[in-house]
Amino acid sequence: MAQREGQAAPAGTLNAAQPYFDRVARHILTAQAAALPDLRGIVILLPGFHTAQPLAQALMREAQVPALLLPQMVTLNNWASSLTADFVPESRRLALLYQALQSRRWFGQADLWSLAQELLVLFDELTHSLSTLPSDADAFAAAVQQAYNARQNSTLQFEARLVFELWYAMQAGGEADAARAYQQRLAKLAQQADKPLYVLRTSDWTALEQRFLDQYAERAEVTVFDLREMETRWSGLLRDQTIPLNTLSTPPFGDRLRFFAATSLEQEARAATMQVRRWLQEGKRDIAIVAQDRVVARRMRALLERAEVLVADETGWTFATLSVSAVLDRWFTALQSDFYHHDLLDLLKSPYIFADMAAGERKSAVYQLEQLLRKHGIVSGLEKFIALAEHETDLHRPLARLRQAAILLEQGKKQGLGEWLAALIESLRVLGIDTGLQQDDAGQQLLRALEGWQQELEGDEGRYRFSEWRRWLAQQLDTQTYRDSSIDSTVRFTHLAATRWRAFDAVVLLGCDADHLPSVADGGRWFNDSVRSSLNLPTRGMHAARQCDDLLALLALNDCVLVTWQKDKNGEEGLLSPYLEMLRDLHTLTYGDDLSESELHAYLAAEDARKVELPQAVQPAPSVASEAVPQGVSISGYNSMVACPYQFYARHILHLNELDEVQEGIEKRDYGERVHDVLQRFHERYPQVCGHNVEEMEVALRRISEEVFADLLRQDFAARAWLARWFQSLPAYLEWQTENEAEGWRYAEAESKFDWQLEGVRLRGRIDRLDVRAEEKLVLDYKTQSEQALRNKLREPGEDVQLACYAYAHEAADAAFVSIENGKVKLVEPKQDVPLLAQLNAERLEQVMGRIRGGAGLPANGIDAVCTHCEMRGVCRKGEWQ
Repeated sequence: MAQREGQAAPAGTLNAAQPYFDRVARHILTAQAAALPDLRGIVILLPGFHTAQPLAQALMREAQVPALLLPQMVTLNNWASSLTADFVPESRRLALLYQALQSRRWFGQADLWSLAQELLVLFDELTHSLSTLPSDADAFAAAVQQAYNARQNSTLQFEARLVFELWYAMQAGGEADAARAYQQRLAKLAQQADKPLYVLRTSDWTALEQRFLDQYAERAEVTVFDLREMETRWSGLLRDQTIPLNTLSTPPFGDRLRFFAATSLEQEARAATMQVRRWLQEGKRDIAIVAQDRVVARRMRALLERAEVLVADETGWTFATLSVSAVLDRWFTALQSDFYHHDLLDLLKSPYIFADMAAGERKSAVYQLEQLLRKHGIVSGLEKFIALAEHETDLHRPLARLRQAAILLEQGKKQGLGEWLAALIESLRVLGIDTGLQQDDAGQQLLRALEGWQQELEGDEGRYRFSEWRRWLAQQLDTQTYRDSSIDSTVRFTHLAATRWRAFDAVVLLGCDADHLPSVADGGRWFNDSVRSSLNLPTRGMHAARQCDDLLALLALNDCVLVTWQKDKNGEEGLLSPYLEMLRDLHTLTYGDDLSESELHAYLAAEDARKVELPQAVQPAPSVASEAVPQGVSISGYNSMVACPYQFYARHILHLNELDEVQEGIEKRDYGERVHDVLQRFHERYPQVCGHNVEEMEVALRRISEEVFADLLRQDFAARAWLARWFQSLPAYLEWQTENEAEGWRYAEAESKFDWQLEGVRLRGRIDRLDVRAEEKLVLDYKTQSEQALRNKLREPGEDVQLACYAYAHEAADAAFVSIENGKVKLVEPKQDVPLLAQLNAERLEQVMGRIRGGAGLPANGIDAVCTHCEMRGVCRKGEWQ
């Protein structure tokens, strides 16, 4: 590198580009000596406006006069745009071409929007490839006719003929398009040529631009400063690949060019970031990052921002990659899914929706709605959500706005693109999304783009379904670029073409592997290079040659360049760009230096060494303040405490219980709840089955079962399988009930709650069923589990507190599970003395709660069987400390 660490570049230091600008300036001043100090009589054509300042400085420096009236310095596009011309907007051209493709039905179910977009690019290239420059629409139409006829006798491939026919059909319209308008403007500029023209370039012009220069030269003097001719040491390096490498004269790169081969994307981004930070410390104030790989660039930008280095971006990002566009996608997705609950919540949690409401009010409404639909398990349907929120006044307005906005974008009809856009803009207003977008620079640009397209497409006569329009909009957002102009930084992202005739303090060429340099020109999925060649259009080879010239020009004008690339990609060897590989080989052959960067690895290692080592996680055993200890505990909470104290802490003290998921299918839990409900209703009507006909009882039980399962049957066809499973158990249940009654037990009550005050804690719960026999009581708990599973649960005394506590709460001497599974019904009783077990459980609860209030820890000591189904296993981090 030219500047080493600690050597700040002083102002006014000669950079590598200055000699070239001075040569240009001297040539212009010599040719225009008679006009000095007034250079307004000439025009200088620049590759970009960034070149204007150094060229103006060179003119002032070389002129050595007190004052100099500078010439007109423009880019070709800017110069052409100074002439007014009416033309059809690109959005309307795209719509017309889509309709033409649709009417011809050549491509079946292909994505016609994408194909139409590719065709428009080709059409513009065809327009530019015409051999003459028509000055008006009639002349242009005649030129098109001539070119079309000329191709009629050629052996064109199918794709080429297709392009010509569609292109010709598009040209038949009376209105000019942007390509024709540009062509006509250049023709007028050439016809009006009356000033000497000086041109700066680093690579070949397009055919259209070259024709313009040729026509201009017929009327006025044209002088071209081609960097390839001014600096032959660089331009000849990669041009003629038939020349043996060892015969080429290679300039020394050692002080200006280095290569960093990364082993991963992350290392490449970190290395580039580290180098930029070093350059800033050295005092460099104009640093360019030429991003060949935008994925690495995105990561590098994040790393720079983490280091508090803002980055200006001359390239920009497509709207499709920005969060302001994501809210549109969420809105459309919710619409098309009939407000599927996940899509609806995703939309409502966007920061852009309901932005005209107070933030607290909006968040509260979204929270209430989420709780409501999770509680009631409504899967989709806006009207169902509105009915559900009938008594939630805070939700009325947001849901009404969703309904109003959905009506605006009614999906069952066809309408024009402009009408769809108008409906979209209005729906954004109704939802308050436009207010949110207005608060964001990218959002403002997005709204302007939507309104611009809507105005351009007002006259479009096509009719499109909602899905067609949505694909069109997605494509538009993928082609429209957002540039953040609010950041002014000494570090900037740019692209290779934008570096023409530019010099920086330092340059990072980022992502220079063989896949990204040369980048592949998008020739389209249908039209390969062969077709393009038959149509005399620019090929990928031409595109690559232009990039090669731009690369060499950048290296010639900049004396501090770092090239980064990934030598390993997903376990496979990555290749350096062939252009850079050849330069490196040439330098190695000539000077024995392969230009590898040797310092960054040490800096990255030093950065790694400074990482903070987090302490090893340990088994948690938190204690809680006595006032935070709950005053009451449910039976399930007590069971949780026995299974794992930390689980009890997380669930019942921190209240970290998972939000209930909206069930989209029937689960066994639903089946169990329905069985409990069926048996409660059945025994309320028939406390005893003895004395009734068995068939009559089964019919009654079936009828009640169908009533209880009715809502599930409407919701999910799979509920029929669960109902059939229950029907399979009906004979066994009636048989068990008959035997139970024969032993003298009688149904007394069901689903009765209890609230039991112990010393320092209240224990609450609800029993499934209570039977009585004279003075005896029997507590029963229905379980849709196998007999063996329930016996395992009762094997260790005190492990399951449910039955014992139920019995104690109802002063029952006996308690048992009723296993209802696989067409069998069995009574499963604990082997221990139930009253004694209940007393011990109560005393244990009192003691444990007293210790917790005294500051005892709640360790995460659950066994694996408990942890497998515990939703808190990610909180206790058992996997880290075990």
